[in-house]
Amino acid sequence: MSSSSVLIQFLNGLAGASSLFMVAAGLSLIFGVTRVVNFAHGSLYMLGMYLAVWLAERVGFWAAVPLAAVAVGVIGALAEISVLRRIYKAPELLQLLATFALLLLIKDFALWAWGPEDMLGPRAPGFTGAVEIAGGAFPQYDLLLIILGPVVLGFLYLVLKKTRWGILVRAATEDREMAGALGVNQRWLFTGVFALGALLAGLGGALQIPREPASLNIDLSVISDAFVVVVIGGLGSIPGAFLAALLIAEAKAFCIGLGYSQATLVIEFVIMAAVLVVRPWGLLGRMPVLARPGTAEPPFARPSLRLRWTLAIVAAALALLPVVSGGYTLVLLTDMLIFALFAASLHFIMGPGGMYSFGHAAYFGLGAYAAGMLVLREKFPMELALALAPFAAGFAALVFGWFCVRLSGVYSAMLTLAFAQIAWSAVFQWDALTGGSNGMVGVWPAPWLSSKPAYYFLTLLVCASGIIFLWRMIYSPFGHALRAARDSPLRAEASGIDVRATQWEAFAIAGLAAGVAGALYAFSKGSISPEALGIQRSVDGLVMVMLGGIQTLSGPVWGAALFTWLQDAAARNVDYWRAATGIVILALVLVLPRGVGSLLQARQ
Repeated sequence: MSSSSVLIQFLNGLAGASSLFMVAAGLSLIFGVTRVVNFAHGSLYMLGMYLAVWLAERVGFWAAVPLAAVAVGVIGALAEISVLRRIYKAPELLQLLATFALLLLIKDFALWAWGPEDMLGPRAPGFTGAVEIAGGAFPQYDLLLIILGPVVLGFLYLVLKKTRWGILVRAATEDREMAGALGVNQRWLFTGVFALGALLAGLGGALQIPREPASLNIDLSVISDAFVVVVIGGLGSIPGAFLAALLIAEAKAFCIGLGYSQATLVIEFVIMAAVLVVRPWGLLGRMPVLARPGTAEPPFARPSLRLRWTLAIVAAALALLPVVSGGYTLVLLTDMLIFALFAASLHFIMGPGGMYSFGHAAYFGLGAYAAGMLVLREKFPMELALALAPFAAGFAALVFGWFCVRLSGVYSAMLTLAFAQIAWSAVFQWDALTGGSNGMVGVWPAPWLSSKPAYYFLTLLVCASGIIFLWRMIYSPFGHALRAARDSPLRAEASGIDVRATQWEAFAIAGLAAGVAGALYAFSKGSISPEALGIQRSVDGLVMVMLGGIQTLSGPVWGAALFTWLQDAAARNVDYWRAATGIVILALVLVLPRGVGSLLQARQ
């Protein structure tokens, strides 16, 4: 690259960093004070884009941008008052489940209000041209964005450092309990912080409409980028978010400038993984004090006789179902069984293990792709491919887990997301081996399993065996060691338990079980796509576990069945099925904060 090209790409990176910093700063601010991992933050960014495009046609671009930002801030405040305020004392992952429900509601609201098509925004009046820099043309609007990023950073610095409200925010960030004991009205403080964070997300989206169209699918990509920036910079650190946004945006810009545009799909996750391995709490972050999923709950009770009889009756009913039903019902039940095993594998490391995972779909997808490649590329028999494919997922979990168990809390979870996205990127781009974005087709079961009832019975046998194996592991000496490592790592180490080795082994076991579910899924559908490893699949797994109850043994199984049925029923019968699903999830979160499995546990 010439020196002029280097300068242009550097400026492109600075322009891209501005919007990224705004949305990441809002996310970091919300987490720093409320400790809520706001999964709907990307939806607020998307909403800012749609509102800005819609308002620009009526009041002009420059009025539309601040109006859209303020409107999103108000929506964020209403969401905090109506939903999040009720669950601040709940476990972090339950709060994440609630924000996922908000994501579904906002997405379908945008679909209802503006339709499924992308919406192009106007160009910014007065900044439609370009200026010559180092012999090349550079957009005037991008220069404006380069200036706005530091301006927003300076504004946040003044608000947080020089105002009374900012002092209260910093006090709550340092020690919420002490701030409350000193008389700080935490409710309205949290509402104000959430409103400001939402406003920043809306502003970042509104400012982006001259550069890209508003799209319904932008929310997940934006929240993924924002999570990466916040974690690299350090959770709760606004300067860290600014530094990380610059780092990520510049890396992407130079990947494009050097002709490696596809590397932009994965470069940010590679950087995040490298930063977390070297500096576990981010560039400018500090070690967080976070409650881990298992520490606030009692240990798992052994299944009562009533629960065992209940599960036995359910298993018998499932075995007899092909006699009285068929067709689509068996397809749906097959999916339920597969996702029950997937949810149980995730629960194995989250409940007994106390480890977060935002990228568990990596092992599900790798198991599916390994099965497909063994059948299509290597011409293995289906039965042998089904037996061998999960070991590919288990090996990946062994490699990824070695790094992940060295961190804790949200940082460990984000590292799992980074590795999952790296795996997704490899699958998405490796056309010769995986079929790239087109995936793989023709992954069918053996002739003797080609009928729906036959494959259903195989799935029932394999998934039930896998779930029972995981449950027995929980009550084995290994399971007791894993729970000891979760509840008190120092005491566990003192009693001779190798905490990291135990967690690492659990990670590999969970990956292997998820790989079994993925291989079964591949043969049930006859095809595989990169979405099997995507963020949405990982989020689905989290929703299943949390719906069922993280501290109940059978909860994730019931949660997987409920979520799979709910998605299917809503998609077939309701136009805005995401919103319907989100409403049900919110209702369950507020009414049954310990999950639907807690109902059965209470009866024990």
